[in-house]
Amino acid sequence: MAERDLTSPLLSPRSSYQPQTVLTVQDDQNSEPSNQQFSPQTAITHENQNHSHIHSQNGHVSSPNPYEFLGSGGLSVPAPTTADPFRNGTPYVSGVYEVIKTVLCLPIALVRLVLFGSSLAVGYIATRIALAGWKDKQNPMPRCRSRLMWVTRVCARFILFSFGYHWIRRKGKPAPRELAPIVVSNHVSYIEPIFYFYELFPTIVASESHDSIPFVGTIIRAMQVIYVNRVSATSRKAAINEIKRRALCHTFPRVLLFPEGTTTNGKFLISFQLGAFIAGHPIQPIIVRYPHVHFDQSWGLISLAKLMFRMFTQFHNFIEVEYLPIIMPSDNQNQNAVRFAERTGQAMASALNVVQTSHSYGDLMLLMKAAQLQQENPWNYMVEMAKIESLYHISSVEAVDFLDKFLSMNPDPSGCVKLLDFLRVLQLKPCTLSEEIFGFLDVEKNGSITFKQFLFGAAHVLNQPLFRQACELAFGECDADGDNYCRKKEFADILRRTFPDLKDDEVHGLFNQFDTDNDGRISRDDFFYCLRKNPLLIAVFSPRLLHKNSSKARDKMVEDIV
Repeated sequence: MAERDLTSPLLSPRSSYQPQTVLTVQDDQNSEPSNQQFSPQTAITHENQNHSHIHSQNGHVSSPNPYEFLGSGGLSVPAPTTADPFRNGTPYVSGVYEVIKTVLCLPIALVRLVLFGSSLAVGYIATRIALAGWKDKQNPMPRCRSRLMWVTRVCARFILFSFGYHWIRRKGKPAPRELAPIVVSNHVSYIEPIFYFYELFPTIVASESHDSIPFVGTIIRAMQVIYVNRVSATSRKAAINEIKRRALCHTFPRVLLFPEGTTTNGKFLISFQLGAFIAGHPIQPIIVRYPHVHFDQSWGLISLAKLMFRMFTQFHNFIEVEYLPIIMPSDNQNQNAVRFAERTGQAMASALNVVQTSHSYGDLMLLMKAAQLQQENPWNYMVEMAKIESLYHISSVEAVDFLDKFLSMNPDPSGCVKLLDFLRVLQLKPCTLSEEIFGFLDVEKNGSITFKQFLFGAAHVLNQPLFRQACELAFGECDADGDNYCRKKEFADILRRTFPDLKDDEVHGLFNQFDTDNDGRISRDDFFYCLRKNPLLIAVFSPRLLHKNSSKARDKMVEDIV
């Protein structure tokens, strides 16, 4: 329940497991070019430097950097982490004890199912009555309607009972709303929102998709939920403003947020989103633990029906809720949200005795995409998206698009791709330049690349200071007639400066990749869109851009860009 403002900037660790705060800024492909200038002379200097082989720190001899003409000093990819914050530890019923317990609990599960359904039905009816005729939903719910919601809150406790949470261990107490108008919690299962509904009856921040869930959508509307669309900047900004407004108004319930933005397995905290911290109000952190031996109650990639069945067939499920001391915002307004989130994350991680990683909701998107495409080990495709977003301003949606491209290269079970599959998907002919592009990504020099290396490499090239200028110059070279279109013959002439023996069918493959609207010609928009999706391909045009005898037209274009 949790693209910018609300879902980022993100909080991520300084090292693999040490929390820190990182601020992500939305990358705009239409933004103004960098102040750094691209000139043929600069590019030629880079090209001369590029022909020297460089010894890396691990002793390998690296291949020439095909992107040095953009200002790239080489690619560095963080080592993969063994942390896995989303994997459920007990996805299947296994072991004699669990099988026997499941069989014995089947009659109990039926009773619990009836209790669950009855409680949900009664709570739903009470909520509909409480909401009937209420129009002014921009203000706090009237007291008489709030009292009627107590029926639904009691039903929520019965629902928890039906799931096997017969008693709930609490440590500490909720702070008065006047002292801490915002509360934040770690998020492990669908159980926490039910518990908080019963215990606190807060206003929550939730995805717009929750509104359409049968029964649940109606009940959370009674909580005066603040809806947010993850992919809409306008929606995120509106959600931030609404959080501030409600936190300031003492007649509203306290505001509850799950700053991780998704569920984890409880063994880690992942990077925090700043939505709860931007308002600058005191915050009370709450942590939830699920002690267990045989049944991990975290959601992971397990279906809701399966997780509910496992809960119904346990003798008892344990839950511990701890209310931590209030954390006050810092006085430095420039660092307020960032430092505030960092201190809150450290307090929660310390109380949970876990570490905070650089994973985010984007990693879950990648994991689910890989699982959807039936990859043997979908966990291989998590990349700690908070680092990517912080360093390169690549959104989670863009990362999923890059994953689509990578998976079309037929990675092996370990998630690695070889040279020929890489070239096949990018429509590149095997040659020295193609091998240099692959070698640029293959930082370990083992003849294969991982998705993390592919994503870091693509993002690195995309964010080079001269990338956009290089795209402008490259299109100018392709647009020989100056009509803002590139025909296949013009395109072939440019490509054959890089690949002299390029065949017509190979030209056709690359041309189709750039002709995104399939109208038989490449417009400026087509060209830039393709390079945005495939930034590694800018190296194909480097020989032409680095040619010493630049044309007057290109010189004029450089002056215009500068």
